[in-house]
Amino acid sequence: MGHHEPAVWLGFTGLVLALLVLDLGVLNRRSHVLTFKEALSWSGGLVTIALLFGLFVLWREGTQPALEYYTGYLIELSLSVDNLFVFLLIFSYFGVKAEAQPKVLKWGIFGAIVMRMIMIALGALLLERFNWIIYVFGAILVYTGFRMFSHKDEEIVNLERNPVVRLARRLLPIDKAYHGTRFFVRTADGRLLATPLLLVVLVVEWSDLVFAIDSIPAIFAITRDPFLVYSSNIFAILGLRAMFFILAGMLDKFIYLKPGVAFILVFVGLKMTLSAWLHVPTALSLAVIITTLAGAVGLSLWRSSRHSRLPA
Repeated sequence: MGHHEPAVWLGFTGLVLALLVLDLGVLNRRSHVLTFKEALSWSGGLVTIALLFGLFVLWREGTQPALEYYTGYLIELSLSVDNLFVFLLIFSYFGVKAEAQPKVLKWGIFGAIVMRMIMIALGALLLERFNWIIYVFGAILVYTGFRMFSHKDEEIVNLERNPVVRLARRLLPIDKAYHGTRFFVRTADGRLLATPLLLVVLVVEWSDLVFAIDSIPAIFAITRDPFLVYSSNIFAILGLRAMFFILAGMLDKFIYLKPGVAFILVFVGLKMTLSAWLHVPTALSLAVIITTLAGAVGLSLWRSSRHSRLPA
């Protein structure tokens, strides 16, 4: 738990549970595709709460922890947006209808929260026991960043190569057709079959695990405080479902976002790897990340608007 007393952890956990209940149990109790207005309102509300939480950290702990929190949150938010590209590819690959996507995203969020908890606890333990692991984390980030420049997301959802899908096909009897938003269906002869929607959830959870392997070392490059790591991660994840419905029709316009995220990963990876010889202030890291993301989004929108003005 670091230097934070249990009351702080319990208070934050209570806040997260309240937000989940409000989102999934009250406002969106009936699973449906969020309208742009609904998604924008909820996403904006969550971002506001996340920013206000940073002010709480500033008030309670000071400037440096607050800078670390905001920097970590921005990194995790940018990686979460990149994750949306993969979700779109998964839904497209498996032919998931719009009405079934909210249910998949809901389970994806639950799975991501659990995985981040496990990965953060494991990462904190490894860094505490083996200080040299910081260089391994840094190398992972640098490698991932360079790979993102040429890596194709389609490889993640390749039905024939994905190990989760292959294992599920071996262990579970799977129906060939979708049945609304159901994960299981019983046949006329009484057999219980999994639907393809369950496969989609499994692949989404797999992608959450892959992204957690990248994002956890990235945030540990900014701070070693498990509470700041956890809170910045969770706030980024909570807004993922609403953000999907905001950006689903526009993600193809952000063509420079992935190179921008790749550059950020290489930057924080080098910062972590060279930390014994070179100290990069958190404020400078935050400035580099903001500038990179703003530049990537700005250039993407400029190119998109420029192409839209060109004659067909």
